[in-house]
Amino acid sequence: MNTIRHKKYSSFGLASAVLLAAALSAGSASASSHREAPAIAEDPVADNTDVYAWVTPGTHEFLYVVANWNPLEEPSGGPNFHKFGDDVLYEVHIARGPDSLEDVVTYQIRFYSKRPTRIDRDDIAEEEGLFNGIQFFRQLSAEPPQQFYSVIQKMGRHRRVLIEDAPVAPPNIGPRTDAVVYQPESGTYDDDFAATFIRDLHGGGRVFAGPRDDGFYVDLGGAFDLANITWDRKKPVDGVSGFNVHSIVLEIPTKHLTETGKAPKAGPSDEQTLGVWASASRRKVSIRRKRRQVQLGPWVQVSRLGLPLVNEVLIGIQDKDLYNRSHPRDDLERFGPYFLFPTIVKNAEVVGIYDELEVGDDTVEALKRGPDGKGRFDIVDAINLRNYPHEGAHDIKTVGDVLRVDMGIDSAFPNGRPLVGGAAPNQEQADVTDVLLTLILSGGKIPISDNVQANDRDFLPKMPFLPLPFQGFNEGHGVAP
Repeated sequence: MNTIRHKKYSSFGLASAVLLAAALSAGSASASSHREAPAIAEDPVADNTDVYAWVTPGTHEFLYVVANWNPLEEPSGGPNFHKFGDDVLYEVHIARGPDSLEDVVTYQIRFYSKRPTRIDRDDIAEEEGLFNGIQFFRQLSAEPPQQFYSVIQKMGRHRRVLIEDAPVAPPNIGPRTDAVVYQPESGTYDDDFAATFIRDLHGGGRVFAGPRDDGFYVDLGGAFDLANITWDRKKPVDGVSGFNVHSIVLEIPTKHLTETGKAPKAGPSDEQTLGVWASASRRKVSIRRKRRQVQLGPWVQVSRLGLPLVNEVLIGIQDKDLYNRSHPRDDLERFGPYFLFPTIVKNAEVVGIYDELEVGDDTVEALKRGPDGKGRFDIVDAINLRNYPHEGAHDIKTVGDVLRVDMGIDSAFPNGRPLVGGAAPNQEQADVTDVLLTLILSGGKIPISDNVQANDRDFLPKMPFLPLPFQGFNEGHGVAP
């Protein structure tokens, strides 16, 4: 069992809890894993970027999960616009309770695309129709919607199909595509048109799948110039502004997730605290043929994500690919030293961040190895909600890269990661980039920020929560300033 014994340490744990609580009320930026590992960087359609999860404020009636894949989608990237992988198994995993990270329920999402009608060579010259294989424009190759999906719920050995043949929202290409192909009621690709792709699930809840604006906002240029985001950074830039992702959004009745089958009880509780994460898997064997590839064998996980920044910030380059292939239940055994002795603190010392912040050597040493030299248990406690919403509120034994959500209390990072409830419409509920960098790099004692404070579009108060995808015609990165 992936458990850890809590150890005593000075004021780090309480300081971290105070910092996290303060950040919750501030609301700002977000964090994510974009191209975080060498292997998955070459397979973007299976690359997890963000996971958000929270319960309905006040009522706690539903759990919302927003899981994103395919980082840095250029909106004008045609003619083969971005899509979900037909050969990828997308999954949302949910564990429950203090003692296990095994799934109590898994949601599997599989996609398939229409194949265009093939036109014989001798008929190409005279063919004037649309929606067949000779088209230059991809959106004219098959009638919309061009991609569909199914959702299967797994609970132990039981499998239940929640929906089949649900349409995927199409890419937001431009006004001529709207007029000729999509023909939305309003005439434009707007929120009402996107909402037509929300579908009811069998037994309760809803689902959406399709492209959306990437809600991640961070100074990528500064962050990856050896964390050059401190005092001398004159013009921090949102490195993912204007890019899209592909999102799966699930609305799940919380009574389906409790052990009793009833609504969650009010108040903090280890027993009704969930561990949420998402993954992508591919078949073990791929055979290349002249016309198309064939995939065979069991599914092999190639990417995963729970908490923001874990693989990106804590795990070393040598183990990032292994991390993506691993299950959270194995994180303590395989990657425990990365959590307890964060390498990024040593890197920050080498590149001069602590000199800039005038942090003494004794404090830096404690940030590397913990106040007693036995590890940074303040990081573990923050992940496991030990001191949230108050000191000693939880006693979760397992350690792994999952986003904890206590269904009995309103969600606020690190208890979930809501897209709703930010200080402004273009801010998610908490600045998780700043919160986690401050926790890891200073133990909660010195605020550290990337200085990017808002998304490039407003979030929505309802499904699918992320803003509309940017349009290729006049909103891509090639648009003149």
